[in-house]
Amino acid sequence: MSGHSHFAESIEEYLEAVYRLEREGPGVTTSGLASSLGVAPASVSGMLKKLAKEGFVEQVARGEVKLTRKGLEVAVRVLRRHRLAERLLTDVLGMPWDEVHSEACMLEHAISERVEARLLRLLDDPQTCPHGQPIPARDLTDPVMRGEPLAQAAEGARTRVESVTEELPEILRYLGEIGLRPGVEVRLVQRAPLGGPLTIDVGGARHAISLELARMVMVSAA
Repeated sequence: MSGHSHFAESIEEYLEAVYRLEREGPGVTTSGLASSLGVAPASVSGMLKKLAKEGFVEQVARGEVKLTRKGLEVAVRVLRRHRLAERLLTDVLGMPWDEVHSEACMLEHAISERVEARLLRLLDDPQTCPHGQPIPARDLTDPVMRGEPLAQAAEGARTRVESVTEELPEILRYLGEIGLRPGVEVRLVQRAPLGGPLTIDVGGARHAISLELARMVMVSAA
């Protein structure tokens, strides 16, 4: 994966997406990749054939693929650098957490091994990105995913936000406005019937959030 050609960057983006989808379950499909990357299914099919030929992925079932060891090494490297870049942008440059994902998508391909090592020292070896997602280890072991969706919490439960699973700017911007960030305590005050909104308490202020949004916020017992 030497150089930073557009094709090499595309390969890295595909492998990173496969890595994410593998851990979200239940499997990595052409349609799932197309949706994740925002490209046509036909384009995904063509790229998967190239990735399989190069030994980055292998087919495990009809229409499903998984990373090989070779593919996993690339995916982990790129995702590590993506999340370190997000940390740099928020912790050092002071960018809002809802703006760093797209910037990190560009930086992740340009960070070298030497720069990564210096980032680790500068940032004091962070374990998560600004959104609470774990930074995968270089030894390729799967990171521990903490918490369960806020949507599953019981009424009256006091929890602590671990992470936000979606990095869409509008979602992060709203969560930031109401203070729902990793490390913050949140209490589920009331659950509306029939899949209605949840009333939560964050720092003494109450907010109503949709069940769909509550599924994107991972929490653990406070």
